[in-house]
Parts: sequence; structure tokens; C-alpha cells
Amino acid sequence: MIWCAFIVGILLPLSLAHPGFFTSIGQMTDLIYTEKDLVTSLKDYIKAEEDKLEQIKKWAEKLDRLTSTATKDPEGFVGHPVNAFKLMKRLNTEWSELENLVLKDMSDGFISNLTIQRQYFPNDEDQVGAAKALLRLQDTYNLDTNTISKGNLPGVKHQSFLTVEDCFELGKVAYTEADYYHTELWMEQALRQLDEGEVSTIDKVSVLDYLSYAVYQQGDMDKALLLTKKLLELDPEHQRANGNLKYFEYIMAKEKDSNKSTSDDQSDQKTTLKKKGIAVDYLPERQKYERLCRGEGTKMTPRRQKKLFCRYHDGNRNPKFILAPAKQEDEWDKPRIVRFHDIISDAEIEIVKDLAKPRLSRATVHDPETGKLTTAQYRVSKSAWLSGYENPVVSRINMRIQDLTGLDVSTAEELQVANYGVGGQYEPHFDFARKDEPDAFKELGTGNRIATWLFYMSDVSAGGATVFPEVGASVWPKKGTAVFWYNLFASGEGDYSTRHAACPVLVGNKWVSNKWLHERGQEFRRPCTLSELE
Repeated sequence: MIWCAFIVGILLPLSLAHPGFFTSIGQMTDLIYTEKDLVTSLKDYIKAEEDKLEQIKKWAEKLDRLTSTATKDPEGFVGHPVNAFKLMKRLNTEWSELENLVLKDMSDGFISNLTIQRQYFPNDEDQVGAAKALLRLQDTYNLDTNTISKGNLPGVKHQSFLTVEDCFELGKVAYTEADYYHTELWMEQALRQLDEGEVSTIDKVSVLDYLSYAVYQQGDMDKALLLTKKLLELDPEHQRANGNLKYFEYIMAKEKDSNKSTSDDQSDQKTTLKKKGIAVDYLPERQKYERLCRGEGTKMTPRRQKKLFCRYHDGNRNPKFILAPAKQEDEWDKPRIVRFHDIISDAEIEIVKDLAKPRLSRATVHDPETGKLTTAQYRVSKSAWLSGYENPVVSRINMRIQDLTGLDVSTAEELQVANYGVGGQYEPHFDFARKDEPDAFKELGTGNRIATWLFYMSDVSAGGATVFPEVGASVWPKKGTAVFWYNLFASGEGDYSTRHAACPVLVGNKWVSNKWLHERGQEFRRPCTLSELE
């Protein structure tokens, strides 16, 4: 039997002007001002309609008084020549004017503004992307649906909640992706809120329709049968539910007859294995990665912690930092990750952000199969590249990196500025090219990425850590700081312990900029060693 469930289409205007709004909080803020402008236009329209209705109301009140008097003594009323003249004039002229007033369309200004602004609206991809982001945050930070629905998230400044319609929409998005685990969770949340008395345009029948199918797909036949019966109590004529009820009862009776003894146990075991769980993941270190994102990382032993220090760093006696050395802190020992404090000013950050905002586009990743750059669901952000020659601030930042690391930035990639979107993340990855990617940076002609420098250009209310799953390190964003690590050993071999990720942003807006430094030009600045892992 084929189960068919109706899917209500999301009717949103398609826009190619700014695709991928959901991948950048920075660009998403522009939508706030767009909506504010539309609200102002809507209020102007309402005021115009109210003025129009007020005029019509005055006409109605005046004519009501007049006709009330006239109908008491019609002959006497029109016997007055002035009343007779005015009656002819009203019916011939004034009622036509009233008709024109009633037919006058006051919405032209609002509709015109809406038409102009619509080209900048998010599209279906944005709505679905934002919905998937909520599901991702739910899994990464172990949040239940009720917590998200009530908006009880850490660090929130503006309380918000999800309606039954919102929960239903999240369930439908999961359903469309064949993600029946999240479909069940969100349809149950929608049903819970309906049971609590929330008024909604969504009825229980629609929710139970999706919910029973999601449960069935996860192998819980008993619960699917129970939910289907509950649906039929509300709508006995529901055609699909009646068909499914017969199907479920037939399957269960068949299993009962053919599996009376040991096969019953096998069937139960099979069902248990199938039901309730997130689908098989392509990311082997998913659990470790998400624990680190939640701050449940590896705790260093006291002996290792004693080897971590804070110091003033002068860039190996660099003249620029002798009198005003940089504040450096050890974040991790192996691989060595250091953080520089107060290394970029607020003014510099604003200039970099202003330069980057107009150029932000969906961040891409290197496809090892095609060798081309492409977008990916595991990297949700927008980025822009800034050259040192286009602004003195960018040039100054580049030289600061060179002075503090001792590495030549002339062969480095341009400064990449990134802004993360709703649930923005970059799942575990390597910055350097592995041996199976010999042509990754061939076009640059500068060798592999020897090191990474990462500026944090904003504080993040919750989430957004940089984590290293291989070693259990978590580095949390702090505005005005930067972290630095080597991706390659001095021998040129890749350090696989530097595999890292940008955790999803739970609450807030995350801005970063990074500089990837390459091997070429570092021959005497970081001499090669004979040992492969040094």
C-alpha cells in the first residue's frame, strides 16, 4: 500500500536578488529595515482607509437624519421647493460622488511599495534553510522542542516563541527531507500546544496525519495505529486514515500469525533498531564534535595545564612590539593553539565589516572530486575576500599577522571575512590539503597552507565555538582576539590533529576573518626538520 500525505506548498515570492539570506545574520538585518518600511507603508494605507471610511460615515449620518425627517411627512417635505431641489441634486450628483469615494482604491501606494520590496524578500530556500538550522541547533545543543518553542535559549535579548503553525511548518520541512525523527518531534509539539488550548488555523487532524506516518516510518506500528485511531475519532470519514487503519491491522495480524515464538522476539528487536533515531550520519565524529560545541570537551590534566601560560609577545624582538608587546595566551598544547588578546580594534573591525558586507556571498568549499568550489550544507555562512592594496586597514592587519607570526604574508591568501547565518556552522574539516588532494592549491603556486590565523570580530551570546574534535579542544569567540595554529609540521607533513570546526551559532551574530598562510616564502622563517612529525 502506498501512503500518500498532502504537502501544502510554501507560497513565497522567488527572488534572485540576494539568495541565501539565512546564511548570513549580517545581511539578514537588512530584512528588518525592509519589513519596518513595509509596516510604515501599511499604516499609511490603514490611515487612508480610515479617513475614507470617516468621510463615508459622515455622509451616512447626515443622510440618515435627513431621510428620517423626510419619511415622516414625505409630501410635506418635498413640498418645500428647496428640499425638492436638493433631493434631485443628491440623487443625481452627490450619490455618484459617494459611489466614486467608495470605489476609490487607497491601496495603490502600499501595493506599489510592496512590489518594489518583494524583489529583496527571502525565498523558499531561505525559509527551508532557516528551518533546517533550528533542527541542527536542536540536535547540536540537546534542546527539546518545548524549550525552542518557548524561546528559552541562553543569552537571548528578545524573547520569542513558536506557534502551532510554526511547529507544524518545521515538522513539514523535516518530512520533506524524509527526516521522520524530527517530523515526529515537531508534530508532537504542535499537538501538545493544540491540547493546551492554543488557537490555530492548523487542526489536530492535519497534525496527526503527518505524525502517524512519521511514527510508522520509524517502525513503531503500535503507536502509528494508536494515532490513526485518534485521527479517526476526530474525522471518521478521513479516507487515507481509514485505509491506513486497515493496512496496519492487516500487517500486525500477519506478523502475529507468522511469528508466534522466536520470530516475535526478532521482529521486536528489528522494530526497536529501526525506530526513533537520527539517520545514519556521514560525519564519524559527530557526537564528539557536538559535545565540544556544548562545552563538554576534554578536561586537561593539571600537569598539562601547568604548561599553558600567558605572556607578552614581541614577535621575536620585532621593533613594532618591543615597547607595546601583544598579549598572548596558550589555549592548547598539542597542537599548539595560541590566542592574541586586544589584537584588532573595534574601529578596524567596523572598517573590515563595512568593506566585506557588499561582497558577502555564500561560502564555498573545495570539492575533491571536481576540483571546483561549491556550496555545501555543512558550511553555512557568507564570506568575502579583502586585498591589502584596497584599504590601508587591511594592509596594516596583514603586516600585524606577519610581525607576530614571523611568517611571510606575501604568499598568503587574501583576508577572508565570514559572517555566519541562522545556526551558522562549518563542520569538521582540515585547512590544509591532504595527500589525496595534490592539486588543491596548485593554481596559487604557493604550496600548502602552513598555518591559520583567525580573528574573532564579534562576541557570540551562545554557541559558535571553534572546536578541535581530534584533541578535544574548544576555543570560544571573544571580540578583538585572534587564534593562531600551524596546520603543517615543520617537515611539511600535515598535522591531522588540527582538524577543526565552527560550531553552530545558537544565539547571536558571529563575524570572523582569517588568513591562510602558505609554505612558499617560509623556507628560512620556519626551516624544515628531518623528523616527519616535528
